Amino acid sequence: MLLLEEKERTRRLLHQGGSNMRSLKMESVQLADCMKTSEMVDNSNRPTEEKPYGCDQCGKRFARSGYLLTHKTLHTGEKPYGCDLCGKRFRFSSNLLVHQRIHTGEKPYCCDQCGKRFNQSGILVTHMRIHTGEKRYCCRQCGKTFDHSGHLATHKKIHTVEKLYCCDQCGKRFAHLRDLNSHKRIHTGEKPYGCGLCGKRFTISRNLDSHKRIHTGEKPYSCDLCEMRFGVSSNLVVHQRIHSGERPYGCDLCGRRFTQSGHLITHKKIHTREKPYGSGQCGKRFDHSGHLATHKKIHTGEKPYCCDQCGKRFTRFGDLNSHKRIHTGEKPYGCGQCGKRFARFGDLNSHKRIHTGEKPYGCDLCGKRFTISSNLAVHRRIHTGEKPYCCDLCGKRFGQSGHFATHKKTHTGEKP
Repeated sequence: MLLLEEKERTRRLLHQGGSNMRSLKMESVQLADCMKTSEMVDNSNRPTEEKPYGCDQCGKRFARSGYLLTHKTLHTGEKPYGCDLCGKRFRFSSNLLVHQRIHTGEKPYCCDQCGKRFNQSGILVTHMRIHTGEKRYCCRQCGKTFDHSGHLATHKKIHTVEKLYCCDQCGKRFAHLRDLNSHKRIHTGEKPYGCGLCGKRFTISRNLDSHKRIHTGEKPYSCDLCEMRFGVSSNLVVHQRIHSGERPYGCDLCGRRFTQSGHLITHKKIHTREKPYGSGQCGKRFDHSGHLATHKKIHTGEKPYCCDQCGKRFTRFGDLNSHKRIHTGEKPYGCGQCGKRFARFGDLNSHKRIHTGEKPYGCDLCGKRFTISSNLAVHRRIHTGEKPYCCDLCGKRFGQSGHFATHKKTHTGEKP
């Protein structure tokens, strides 16, 4: 029943996409075949189907002669369908049709919730699970669920890989001896691999290979959901968590979860109040070196990122991308409870706390709690007396930028 429902759901989606029927039919068959082999389908109660056609090389049997002919190309390596633009060859004509969309830019499948378009029907089906929150692939060993079969396959390696090799200095364990040997260089400081272009040195040869792509611009790792490309495979893994919603790193103090371990380490400094990075010009301190680097641009006035539509400039590339959505009206992040949409993922996360009542940011002086970290920062100024916003006309100081903006109108004569 589950398989039939999925087929019907896919058929409706494909009908909305408006592509040619031959391509749709073949891609739907491929999607169904993938679903049959996934862990989510229980075939134990399905009636036995007669399979009169057998492969004389491996013995595998098929219900139709066409399936057998297609299967045999696995043994022969035959790829009869070739792209006339780049020469790449394929076993299936449907794979060639999908590949040709790379050249034409055609993306016939459209998400009816956010408007994002895709060149394959299966990618659209996977994408829609972002909106529904559906995670249909389950690990049988630990129960963790995923929205994509590839993410489940990657996760399974955690359970299957045995770590036999142990570092005698820190106790960290590894599945391969070569990884242990590479790890030991952290303790010795040895960096035997050097870049011939800039001289930077590395402890591991693959890190040098990844570094070289900065010079060449090569990005061999591609996301199969949005086609974004990366020079390092680990960056692709982290990026894919945007689509899957996976946040494997959790704070044991407030329960907040993160996609990267580094983000969790930075977050914990909110609880410890640790701010090891200080500005040499104004003394302001930060919990992350990147935040300090961004802050320094306030003193230099540097805003390297410019909007090509209105000319507004930004200190951070992420702020420019968020700003551009003002012009396009794009709001790709939607609340699953009330349907409200947002231009920024962080704004969606903050909004969700209205429904959950969660207030993860607490004042350590009075105990008052807040849903947004910036509100906590403003609140703390009540206790410290800090008023960072100063009027250059009368010298009056303010604790909030909004109050400062209102005050300036008293000098200009503008009505607040």
